[in-house]
Amino acid sequence: MKPRAASIVTDGGVDAETNIDAGTDRADETPGADNTAVVGEGETSAETQSDTADPDALRTEGLTRRFGELVAVDDLSIAIPRGEFRSLIGPNGAGKTTTFDLITGALSPSAGRVFLDGQDVTALPVADRVHRGLARSFQITTVFGGLSVRENVRLAAQSVLGTELRPHESLFRSTASFEPMTERTTAVLDRVELRERADEPARALAYGDRRRLELAIVLATDPQVVLLDEPTAGMSAEETRATMALIDDVLADCTILLVEHDIDLVMDVSDRITVLHQGRELATGSPEAIAGDESVQEAYLGGVRE
Repeated sequence: MKPRAASIVTDGGVDAETNIDAGTDRADETPGADNTAVVGEGETSAETQSDTADPDALRTEGLTRRFGELVAVDDLSIAIPRGEFRSLIGPNGAGKTTTFDLITGALSPSAGRVFLDGQDVTALPVADRVHRGLARSFQITTVFGGLSVRENVRLAAQSVLGTELRPHESLFRSTASFEPMTERTTAVLDRVELRERADEPARALAYGDRRRLELAIVLATDPQVVLLDEPTAGMSAEETRATMALIDDVLADCTILLVEHDIDLVMDVSDRITVLHQGRELATGSPEAIAGDESVQEAYLGGVRE
């Protein structure tokens, strides 16, 4: 499930399948340093990067979050090119969920910045980041059980299509104004194969179908970057395979950042993997490089493999 990798080239033109960067996502950057001052051959500075034709879809610079004396995320600088399937792994407490919260705006950073498509979104609230193409699924299903499957998806579509009633508008609007929302809802339900259950309450869905609905909600926002938080948690092997195949299909044009504890799954689907340890980036590289990295083995995977 890694067809994307053939077209992914890391910074400096190094093939993503063979490269590993220890301690930082870019070989020429030092975490915490001002990396915009020095621009090497073939590179662009942070000031000009947002103007390039193809900036990173998602980038963090020196991202840090402190809770009192605890540093949950420590000077994290990662860059994910458009179309890449990146996984974020690490032991419990490594800072994965906090990183997601910082990227989405659910938490404000103590230091550092977040960029979407080359634009600084650090000060933007969650809703504005959604409008800029960022979506997130949660480890625990987050659907409205009392609403129908269709209504859950339609609410998500409405959040980005702007069909709310404005002060100067009449309550008696033409149904044509709702057509884009209705069309997107129907199309999304078709994509995730839930159209036949569209009028059922979400609470009536089996667990696997509720996760499918959550994916539909993400898809309805027309995302460019998707953060997936353990999308297969609690699923059987068969459900896991079906869900990952669906993700690979419906999110094929998206940049994906995945948090997942199933290492075999991570190795199978990822273009590159970033390993967190105690809030810091330990290594970033291809699945093969990560699997063979001794520091990763010692910190996370349970010792060096023979």
